[in-house]
Amino acid sequence: MAKQSFSFDIVSEVNMQEVANAINQAKKELFNRYDFKGTNSSIEYSLEEKNITLVTTDDFKLRALKDIVLTKAVKRGISPKSLTFNEPEKVFGSNLKQIAVITTGIPKDKAKELVKIIKDIGPKMQSQIEGEKIRVSSAKKDDLQVVIKHLRGLDFSIPLNFDNYR
Repeated sequence: MAKQSFSFDIVSEVNMQEVANAINQAKKELFNRYDFKGTNSSIEYSLEEKNITLVTTDDFKLRALKDIVLTKAVKRGISPKSLTFNEPEKVFGSNLKQIAVITTGIPKDKAKELVKIIKDIGPKMQSQIEGEKIRVSSAKKDDLQVVIKHLRGLDFSIPLNFDNYR
């Protein structure tokens, strides 16, 4: 009789529909805020390029725009770790532009780091990198629960989700 094995996948995914909803809410707030009246401030979202573009007149307003976007994203269940903000750049006149890249998938270097963490937890678990996800398997469900609990307790640099637990 074959020995039963249990597994789950570690992924880093962002619900793009929730990002779109958060950006729409941020645009509404931008439109209604008194401190942005009469300024050329905007928030644009590109699903194809997986980024958010913030444009405004000065550094103070750029920080406020970034705060609006992050607040709306968190309320929609999007981890702030999934948004990587590039350095602001000057565009057309004195305006500032900042692009936030939406990160999905686990990069190879982060995947190797996660595999090492899992191996340090216990030798009875196997973990393998499969593209942009990591499959963790073990003979005991309890071992997998320990891994999930440990990884949730870490302050890892990218958001981690756990799928296909079986």
